This record gives sequence, C-alpha cells and structure tokens, in this order.
Amino acid sequence: MTSLHDHTALELHQMLQRGDVSPVEVTEHYLARIERLDPEVGAFATVTPEAALERSARVASEVPKTAPLWGLPLADKDLHLRAGVPARFGSRAFTDFVPDTSDELVRAVDVAGAVSLGKTQTPEFGLPSYTEGVGTIPTRNPWDLALGAGGSSGGAAAAVASGMLPFAPGSDGGGSIRIPAASCGLVGVKPSRGRVPGGSGLTSLAGLGVAGPLARTVADAALLLDGIIAPSGYPAGHRFAVRAPGDDGPFLGAAIRGEGRFQLGVMTDSPWDETYDIAIDPEARSALDLAIEAFEGLGHGMEAMAPAPEPGYPEAFRTIWQAGAATIPVDGEAEAMLEPLTRWLLARGRALPARQLAESLAWLTGFEERVIRRFASYDAVLTPALALTPRPVGWYDPDDGERNFAQQVQFTPFTSFVNVSGLPAITVPVAETVDGVPMGVQLIGRPGGEATLFAIAAQLERRVGRSRRHPAIW
Repeated sequence: MTSLHDHTALELHQMLQRGDVSPVEVTEHYLARIERLDPEVGAFATVTPEAALERSARVASEVPKTAPLWGLPLADKDLHLRAGVPARFGSRAFTDFVPDTSDELVRAVDVAGAVSLGKTQTPEFGLPSYTEGVGTIPTRNPWDLALGAGGSSGGAAAAVASGMLPFAPGSDGGGSIRIPAASCGLVGVKPSRGRVPGGSGLTSLAGLGVAGPLARTVADAALLLDGIIAPSGYPAGHRFAVRAPGDDGPFLGAAIRGEGRFQLGVMTDSPWDETYDIAIDPEARSALDLAIEAFEGLGHGMEAMAPAPEPGYPEAFRTIWQAGAATIPVDGEAEAMLEPLTRWLLARGRALPARQLAESLAWLTGFEERVIRRFASYDAVLTPALALTPRPVGWYDPDDGERNFAQQVQFTPFTSFVNVSGLPAITVPVAETVDGVPMGVQLIGRPGGEATLFAIAAQLERRVGRSRRHPAIW
C-alpha cells in the first residue's frame, strides 16, 4: 500500500490541490515518521509538532491554495532563524538562544504556504562538510547508518532521503547543499548568485553562500526552488539592483519537460590539485562514466576539458573561509565551547591582515572571470559530485584543524569553486557503490543557467532511473 511519503513532493502537491488529502493529514503523517525514524538518523535539531499542526490548520483555512508550496511540509536548516524556535547553529555556545525574528528565507517559505516541522541539523555554524557536532548525535546517512550524511545541510539531506520530509531548503557556501545531497542520493541545487532573494549570496563574504533545495527528484527540486524564489508568485521581489542573469523562472516546467540537446564539457581537474593530494575514487569515476555514457546515448555533445591549474586558489579560498569564521559572534571564555575546527578557523580568521583579505578577494574575482570564460563554450560542465564515497561517521580528524580541512578538500574538491564563481549547479544520483550507497555527478551551468541545468538533469534522471529507489530504513 502506498503511503504519503512514497509520493514525490510534486505528487503530494497535486494531491493537496485536488483535496485528496489535507495539510493537517500530511503534517501528522510526517511528524509520525520523524518520531519513529529520527532517533536513529539524527536529522533534526528541533521538532515543533504543536506549532506544525497549528500552522497546517491555518494554511488550510487562511492561505490561498495558489500559494506555490501550499500545505507541503519542510523544515528550516538550523542556521536560519525562526521566531520562537531555538536556533543553535550546531553549537554548544548557542544552546539557549531563541530568536525573536525570522530570517527572510524562513519568512519566504511561510508566505509560499509551506508547513515547517522544525529545524534540521547542521554542523557548527555550517563550516564543515559533515554533520557530526560535539554534544549531539551525528547525522547519519539513511542508506548506511555507519556513514555520515555530509554537510552542512546534512540534517536536511538525511530527513529527505529517509522520507521524513518530501523536500527541504538548505544553504550552500562551499558545497553545503550538493555534498549532503550527493552523499544521500538526492538532487541538490546551488542556484546562481543573486537568484534567490532570501539567500542571494550578495550579503555574504565573497558572495559564497546561497539558499537552494534538496529533493528526491529534479522536478521536486524545481518546485521548491520556485517557491523560495517567488513565494508570492512571479515576478520575484529582489531587494538588490544586482541579481542573477536571465529570467528568475519558473523552473518547474523545464524540469518536467527535460527537453533539448546540449554541449557538455567533462571536467576532472580541480583548483585544489596543485596543493592537496586529490584522487578520484574508482566508484566516483564509475558514476561519472555512467553519466557520460547516458548523455552520449541521449545525443548530447561531449568533450573532455583540458586541465587548467589554479595554484593560487587554495590560499585565497582558505583566507576567505577563515575570515568568514572570524565573524562568529563568540568571544572570550565562550570560545572554549566551540569545537576544535571552529576555534582553529576563528583564530586564523581574526589574525588575518586586512591586506591579505583584500588580495584574496581580488584574486577570487579574477578566478571567477577565468572559470566563466573557460566554461563559456558549454551549456553545462559535468564533474564528479564527490571525489570519494560517503565518509564513515568519525572519519574526520576532530582535533587537528589543518588535517581536517585537508580531509574535507579531498572529499569535496569540485564544489567550492562553483560558489566562488557564482554559477548554478545541480547534483544528480546516477549509480551506487558495491555496498548500495548512492553516487552522483554534478552539472555546472552558465551564469543564470538554471533552466538548462534542470532540463539536462531531468534527462539524466530519466535515463538512469534512480529517482524511485529508497534506503532500507524507508
């Protein structure tokens, strides 16, 4: 018998629109799954059942059904403030913090008619690419509970992959949507800088951090992205004069149709190669080869891209990452409550000379220009999503910041440069390891090229036929 969580978010949306099920019934169903499954998975930082049921009843009676996410459940990442709900940022230093106001992205999903069930786990201040905080249970990969879910939107990914949510918003400053999505067999979208008004990247250092969706299918990801871009309906309400090129959407049509023939580049080098020992695991390479074969079978043009070394990238990116950590609002004795990696990043960031920061920002601006120029002849560029298979819980060094940073780079060398470049990207699951853990690929688009990415990703999804597979915990 098919249960509500067996349906895609788009199918659930259609059922709600037809009146086959009510927002309250959907909310009750997912809350029951969270209660049953989350003690084992660790996807949620906070669950708010009373507020969710009250909200679902209010949506049913007061919010127009034309709202793009009407009645659909999701959860806020615990980096995003929701008034009256604890916001711990994955840190022991904020155990008792309850905000009085909500962030713009949280307000947007409310306007769009969604129902928040709580807050999803994130590592401390969203800095690492894994979700295993001190003092909390680790967020585990639903496909293999011995493995991590990735980060920093690891809780969101684990919740969606285990069917505790139909989809979820996340944020991505160096791969924080795409890494957990790829680890957990999901579609993850990093939009163009300036695309999502409530998570544009325009207010973050070097323009790195943007908001986007994690979902089980390409269409579900497009549905959520449309909802957070234009919660009141298109056109979107941008607050800045600068925004992503091209039309804001809607993107759902492109994701459903999946039409077109495209020119794709295949990239296997990364800007970390000159400094770190980067090796693509055979199972990551196998997933990439499977995607190449699928695209060739669909008639797309394919070309292997020559390496383009960028020896200045690691130092410049590390400088920005450390400078971002310097702004963490923790001082004095409270710093002892931070995790070793965070303390290392914070100390390095606060010791940076202003000249080094300015030079790094300028270098990365030039890097952005070079990447866009390098990719200009392709509709999209295909890379592995991850260089390694999903990492075991406890794999990252908890004490040595330098080694921990190197481990993260070796796991995820293909993600951060996309943030620096401001380009859109999408991860799609295409294969699995010998142990049955999903492996994916990444597609990187032109500036403002989300519609093309959704069309290409939808074709790949249909070709490999993985979207209806679920982990045993399902």
